[in-house]
Amino acid sequence: MEEVSRRKTREVAVGRIILGGIHPVAVQSMTNTDTADREATVAQARALAEAGAELVRIALPDRRALAVLPGIREDLAGVPLVGDVHFSPDLAVGALEAGCDKVRINPGNLQGGKAGLARVVAAARHADAAIRVGVNSGSLDRDLVDAHGGPTPAALAAAAEREVRRLEALGFERLVVSIKSSDTLATLRACRLFAARHDHPLHLGVTEAGLPGYGEIKTAAGLGGLLLDGIGDTLRVSLSGDPLPEVKAAYDLLRATGRRITSPEIIACPTCGRIRIDLAPLVRQVEAMVAGVKAPLRIALMGCAVNGPGEAREADIALAGGKGEGLIYRRGKLVRKVPEAEMLAALKEEIDALAATMEEE
Repeated sequence: MEEVSRRKTREVAVGRIILGGIHPVAVQSMTNTDTADREATVAQARALAEAGAELVRIALPDRRALAVLPGIREDLAGVPLVGDVHFSPDLAVGALEAGCDKVRINPGNLQGGKAGLARVVAAARHADAAIRVGVNSGSLDRDLVDAHGGPTPAALAAAAEREVRRLEALGFERLVVSIKSSDTLATLRACRLFAARHDHPLHLGVTEAGLPGYGEIKTAAGLGGLLLDGIGDTLRVSLSGDPLPEVKAAYDLLRATGRRITSPEIIACPTCGRIRIDLAPLVRQVEAMVAGVKAPLRIALMGCAVNGPGEAREADIALAGGKGEGLIYRRGKLVRKVPEAEMLAALKEEIDALAATMEEE
């Protein structure tokens, strides 16, 4: 896959994860439990971390949630935690004092004005923590909406710049910026506008994307162009329901855009009348077979001689099927010709051998 030129940003540490610079795009998700239920929140956060979420965000809507946060922090030692706070500087300060590695705030809706924001900044500085500046199309300052004729990309970018200036005026630079909309095109254009003028790391997301399935497609539509542009330092695929599918969807999106490949990518023929092997079951079998493989292999599964040789040259491992037999290529070179009944086993041998060498490198 062609290399993506990465947007140059400053580095911001969030616990053990560093956002920006040359560091990989970090995947995050958010618990949907009642945070005051410590046991349920810790269990879900652990499940997210085990699935690959490198940052876990926790809602802090009230003092009930804040009261159990120190215990949650203790139970989740080593997991970078982001406290999600709206309106209350007291809750934001409490989150930082309880050990959150970052707080998510919208300085524009924080109570107490500049004094309230200054308290949060002082707490973040003392805790050696980061602040995520959040801007959503549904919560823009009225004057920006009026000036731009609605929550346009220009209004969103201007809102993010306003929030950044408020924090920088207080001498705080450890910022991550998030510009989100449920409108995919507005999200893409607003992030491009901001990225062209600032070097703060960007958190990407399409807000309120919906259920798994369509929500994943909508997120890809909004973020795919940004990732292919090299824009974005962390992301969340915001789906309704169980948050666990968000993690896999995020990694799939990063893999599809070439921004971060941590597991095999399977390239397979679409359905067409030229296919001469039962390809769909084979693809599913290979997906299951490589589920635990960590090497960034590109595996091409082709059903005929038209595209097979060409795809084989671009893949690490390729299978080109024909009538009752298959040709297996390793980085463009034909290495085996096997009967159809032996294709899966032979392919597995070649994948395991190449994966072992890649994991050692």
